[in-house]
Amino acid sequence: MLEFLQDYNLIPFHLSLLALIVLSMAETIGYYFNIRPTEFLKTLSPKKLTDSPLLNVKFSKTLIVVFLLMNFSFAGYFLQLCVFAQQKAFLPAYYLMIPALIIAVFFTVFMIHCLDQVIKPTLTKQQVSLLGRLATISSGNARPGFSAQARVRDSFGQLHYVQVEPEFGELEFQSQIILIRLKKSHYIAKKISKSNNLFNMENHQ
Repeated sequence: MLEFLQDYNLIPFHLSLLALIVLSMAETIGYYFNIRPTEFLKTLSPKKLTDSPLLNVKFSKTLIVVFLLMNFSFAGYFLQLCVFAQQKAFLPAYYLMIPALIIAVFFTVFMIHCLDQVIKPTLTKQQVSLLGRLATISSGNARPGFSAQARVRDSFGQLHYVQVEPEFGELEFQSQIILIRLKKSHYIAKKISKSNNLFNMENHQ
């Protein structure tokens, strides 16, 4: 066991697991003292990254970092153990860091998507003003009982990502819609036909 912990070919994955433990402890302790380390990290993150649709989730973005660190370390251990089972020796870490990172990103995105589907979003008063506004389906297709993500701007120009579903039919990816009603955790939307006058203003000029 001691040799496993001290093997330098496993150091990157040990460090990832250690960072996960330290981050979890810091967040837990900081919660009680109202000092959140991840809030400091947010100020250092590029705005394009924090505003990315991929990171627009209904839970704390800290979990994304936790998932990534956890998946990276586990993927690294798994690959190294597979190599050890055949060669009775570990590969140099630099051979496996990129494959481990790719696997980690894949499983992190999968876990984010699954968790985001089961957590109900917290609706704010500002979101009520989105009723009657035009939006665009930005992720997947929506049909009754299965929502999809749509992007919409409020009256102040602020971009929002909301879950929508139609009363009937299907709302395809990139289709133009209008938000007509709020239903619990999502909006009911209606597809705007391409033949609608909204898209043919030039014909009336």
